[in-house]
Parts: sequence; structure tokens; C-alpha cells
Amino acid sequence: MFGDAPRDLPQEFAFYLVPEFSMMPLTAAIEPLRIANRLSERQLYRWKMYSGDGKPVAASNGFVIACDGPLNEADDRASMIVSSGLNVQNYASKPLVNFLRKAARRGCEIGALCTATHILASANLLDGYTCTIHWENLPAFTEDFPEVRVTGNLFEIDKDRFTCAGGTASIDMMLALIAAQHGPELAADVAEQVLHSPIRHHSEHQRMSLPARIGARHPKLVGIIEQMEVNLEEPLSPSILARQAGLSTRQLERLFRRYLDRSPKRYYLELRLKKARSLLLQTNMSVINVALACGFSSPSHFSKCYRAFYSRTPYRERGIPNIERDLDKTHAS
Repeated sequence: MFGDAPRDLPQEFAFYLVPEFSMMPLTAAIEPLRIANRLSERQLYRWKMYSGDGKPVAASNGFVIACDGPLNEADDRASMIVSSGLNVQNYASKPLVNFLRKAARRGCEIGALCTATHILASANLLDGYTCTIHWENLPAFTEDFPEVRVTGNLFEIDKDRFTCAGGTASIDMMLALIAAQHGPELAADVAEQVLHSPIRHHSEHQRMSLPARIGARHPKLVGIIEQMEVNLEEPLSPSILARQAGLSTRQLERLFRRYLDRSPKRYYLELRLKKARSLLLQTNMSVINVALACGFSSPSHFSKCYRAFYSRTPYRERGIPNIERDLDKTHAS
């Protein structure tokens, strides 16, 4: 189980870098290990970087990271961590999936940083486990893997699988590991070194609170937006939203105008379009199915709204040629 005391020191980590990986989660995972070594004056942890062919890998920010070799040269005893970022759905290659499955069969601990949870799920390595993924990828992940238990928490450690949402959540996951293996005092000292206080529990939510995100703390406004966010596939009418909040539709309209400078209808539409863009970029769902998943019964209406908001059509977002667009329309008719 991830977090159990290692049989031998130093404990080895093999980081597999997927092209376009996110730099912050990777460095946030490694730095606590480095600092734990320094503060304990022992080599508790050791890590190496790997890629598919052993060549350097470019992160999403353009930095190129040298690797220690191809993945098949990693120590069999190492805990495997896949690190990815943008366009993760393009990188669940058959060789990588096969390698991870073989590692799982020999009892290897396998983890994911940021969007790499998608790769583990593609390899069926999260069946029966609880996991998490970056909040921006959560809608697409639940569409692609409806059978996988996924949360919106900072990180999840479930037996020999461990996943984190990315960003600074990697720090919290590694601090939890250090605390479990070498005591909470060392973990606290490491947290202070990286100015990360307090240490966050795994169950804390990734995103800021809704009042902080919208810049308003009006309880009825917050409650209405919460209802909107959980009812994107089948949008609620303004009259239903108003009635649920104990308001008239006119009061609802004034509330949104005052705090958000737009109508409730417009705000709701923007929520649905943002989810649609996420699904277009992060899944292989057809444009028609994306439209339906975001509450648009008409593909043409969806395309019109999308173009007005993003200045491009859903098909242009994906770079789909006209022949495929015509094919999609034929399937819809």
C-alpha cells in the first residue's frame, strides 16, 4: 500500500513524463522528497525521469526535461508516477498502457499527477479504486469513464494507487506520504521549508469556494448558481430557479444584474458553453453528443451560441473538415 514503510531505503520513484506534461505538479511532487532527504540527513527517497524512448520531453510551458532512459529501464521495485498535462487523451499509447498493466500485475504502486489519471483509467488500472483529477478535466473524465469512482478532492490514496489533482496538490500528497512513512514532524518541517502551511487534508476541495469565484457572498445567488452547475445537461428555467430560491423572476433578474452584470439566462448559457469547450478539447465525444450533454437540444443552436461566445464553431475548435461536419449532420437527421 502506498504510504507503508518501504522495505529498503532509499525508496525509488520512477516519473514517466508525457509530452505536454504540466511542470508545477512534477516539481511540487519532487521537492518535498528532496527536502525530506536534506532535513533527515538520510537518503529516504530517490527519483529518476523516464520517457517512452528515453529522449528529453517538453513540458506544456516549453521547458525540456532530460530523462534517465526509456520507461522499460525503470527499476521494477520503483513506485511509478505518470505525469501529464495538456491533451492527455492523445498520449495513452498502447506501449504505455501495456507497460503500466504489467507493472500493476507485479504489484507496483502506480500514481498519477494532474491529468494522468486519464491514462491510468485508460489502462483499466482504476477499476475498483477511488481517484481524483484536475477539476477542469473532471467533466470529460466522468463522460469517458463513468464506471470509475472519481472525486473532486486534492488527492486520493487508495491501496496501491495514488492520484492528485495537480498544481500544489502534489505537495500535499507527498507530505502525506512522508508523514505516514517517517512521521508528521518531518512532514511539518518539509511543509515549512516550502512555505506550505497548513498541510491540507486529501478531502479538501480543489477549487475556491463559489463566493470567492464569483466575487459575491449573497446566499441566494450562491444557491442558485450551485443549482445551475449541477443541472447543465437539463437546464432549469428561470422560473424554477426563482421559485426554489424563494424569489420572483424579476427579483432573480435584478440579483444577477447587480452582482454579475448579466442576466441569469446569459450566465447559465456561459456555464454550459464552458463545459462544452472542455468536452470538445478533452474527449472524443461527437459534437452532437457534446451539445446534448450541455443542454442544447439543437446542434445548430449549439453551434450558433458557441460561435457567438468563442468566435469559432465547435467544429473549428477541433479542426474538423467540412466532410466530417456534413457526416455529423447526417447522423443527427
